[in-house]
Parts: sequence; structure tokens; C-alpha cells
Amino acid sequence: MNFDLSDEQKAIRDLCREFARDEVAPQAEHNDREERFPYELVRKMAELGLMGLPFPEKYGGAGADTVSYALAVMEIARADASTAITLAAHVSLGASPFFLFGTEKQKEEFLVPLARGEKLWGFGLTEPGAGSDAAGTQTRAELRDGTWVINGTKAFITNSGTEITGGTTITAVTGRGPGGRSEISTIVVPQDTPGFTRSKQYRKMGWRASDTRELSFADAVVPEENLLGERGKGLKNFLTVLDGGRISVAALSVGLATGAYDESFKYAQERHQFGQPISKFQAIQFKLADMVTEIEHARLMVLKAAWEKDNGRPFELSASVAKLFSGEVSRRVVNEAVQIHGGYGFMDEYPVSRMYRDQKINEIGEGTNEIQRLVIARQIGL
Repeated sequence: MNFDLSDEQKAIRDLCREFARDEVAPQAEHNDREERFPYELVRKMAELGLMGLPFPEKYGGAGADTVSYALAVMEIARADASTAITLAAHVSLGASPFFLFGTEKQKEEFLVPLARGEKLWGFGLTEPGAGSDAAGTQTRAELRDGTWVINGTKAFITNSGTEITGGTTITAVTGRGPGGRSEISTIVVPQDTPGFTRSKQYRKMGWRASDTRELSFADAVVPEENLLGERGKGLKNFLTVLDGGRISVAALSVGLATGAYDESFKYAQERHQFGQPISKFQAIQFKLADMVTEIEHARLMVLKAAWEKDNGRPFELSASVAKLFSGEVSRRVVNEAVQIHGGYGFMDEYPVSRMYRDQKINEIGEGTNEIQRLVIARQIGL
């Protein structure tokens, strides 16, 4: 059993660590406060090859593996979760459906500019009444004279309304299957489609510098060829995408927790009480020791899931375990980070305040903790 990273993986990790430290971290607080989408950071990530990191070079990607991608997300989340989720959602949710299920024509038309970072793309699964119950999709697409006519609403869609967003891939009911069940298919909806509108950005607790919107479709019309994958396989395909996406969100949780630990370790040595740094007190030392222990466990879980995916092994169980555990670790670590900072941790001038707000969505997005436990129970045969 070899836990060493390859030279390429180390190089990508170090590149992202330097980028996060020098360019992401200095503007994280400002972007959060102003709810400002960081276009210049997205452009730089594109220049560094991060926006298409795990995709083949023939499609504009960097040809790296999933372990490298997970390491990249960890390092950027260490500085700012908003920037990290912009990258993670773009790669895992926006671009991956085209790579996994698209025709060669669709890959050339849509995946290539996404892998190059020229465009962002949304992943339209969630609806106001269909969150954990993804099969409860109410959006409908009717095939009329060679076109799909779409009506419905999607909610909480990341990267769906920026100036460089190219469109959103959605699930929609396209008919009825056996027993009257909804036939759910996946359809590509470009941003300039008539009848397709985006709301203003949500006002959010965290991830304030990322783009998240509600989408509406009122007789929005796209060509029949915009069907992505086989008709009626849309929900199954999107759930497959989520399996991979859980690795990236788990990596984000590990990165966020690591960033909170970094801030706490530094603060504990700078803050003096009772005539000495608070790092000299056993109560603080134990908190930091627990942080390190849990972060290390979570990191290993994420890398195991990524390694399994890279080696063509079943990874659904590992991805759900990593996503569940790392999300809960990030909650515990960030909570202790605020506690170590005391009253200053409650102030937005300190990064741990932002991290505390950013953390909560890690236990909700890409399948809530409760859904992860259901997935894990099914995977172990219950």
C-alpha cells in the first residue's frame, strides 16, 4: 500500500497551494462581503489548466487524474470555499455530463470550451419541490416537431448566471415509463434560449462569492439534438454524475477544515492570555490535536475514493462515506476554530467567521447527510 503522491500530483497540489495563498486568499474576505463573483480568479484557473483538469487533452483538458483534481479543490478551499465550489461545480457537475454521456459532436461543441475555462455551465437537477427527492422532478419537456418545449423551474443552481455561463443541463419529464412512472431525460439548454430566464442571485449564508440562482423555463425551445444521453436515462445519469461530485465536495470540506486549522494554529501562538500564548494551554493544544486527527482521516477517505475512481473500481460507497464524514469534520473543526478565536472569531474580519458560514452547505449540497446515510446503507446491503 503506497500513500506517496506521484510527481505530477505533487506538482498540481503545490501549484494550487501557491495560487490559493497568493491570489485567492487576499481577496476572499472582500469578495464574500461584496458578494462579488471572482471572474479574474476563474480566468487564472483556466490559464493554469484547472477548469478542465481531469478531462483528456483532446477535449481541451489537462489529462490529470481524480486524485490530482481532489488535491486541487482541497488547496483552493483552504483559502476560499466560494472559489473552490465555482471550480468543483464547473468540473464535476457542469462539464462531466458532457464527457460521460455526450456524443462526439456535443463534446466538441460544449465540453471543449468548458474544459478550456472559456465558459461555465450549470447542472439543473434540484427544484423547489424536488431536492433530496430528485425523482420528483416537475419540469417538463415536450417533443414537438423536432424541438423540446420546456416548462418548469430549477433551484439552487451554481454557476448558472454569470457573464461567462454558456447554459445549463437540466433534467425534465419527457414522458411516462412503465407503470406510469415519469420518464426523466437530460436536456442541454444554452443561455440565450428564448423563454429561459435566471433570477437574481440568492442572498446566502455562505459561498457568497459564488453564483447561485433559480432558473425558469416558459415554453423554452431547444433542438431535439440537445438531448444529452439516452432518453429516459436522465435521472440515472445525473445520479452517476453526483457520485463523482461527492468526491469534489468532500475535498472542499477537507480544504475548508484545513484552512480553519491553519488560522487557529497561527492565532493560538499570537494570542496571549495569563502571560503566555494560548497555544501553551493544554485545552487549546487538545483542540488543535483533534483537528489534525479528524482532517487527516477525512483527507485519506477522499483520496481513497478518488483513487478507486481512477482505477476503475466501484467508488460510490467510498465517495458517500468521504462526503458524509468530511462534511461533519469540517463542521466540528470550524466550530472549534471559532472557539479558539473567542470573541474575535465572531467578527467577520477574521477568516474563521466566513469559514463558519461557508461550512454548513457542505452537509446539504450534493446530497444531505441524511441522504448520504441512506446511500451508504444501501451500498452495504440494507
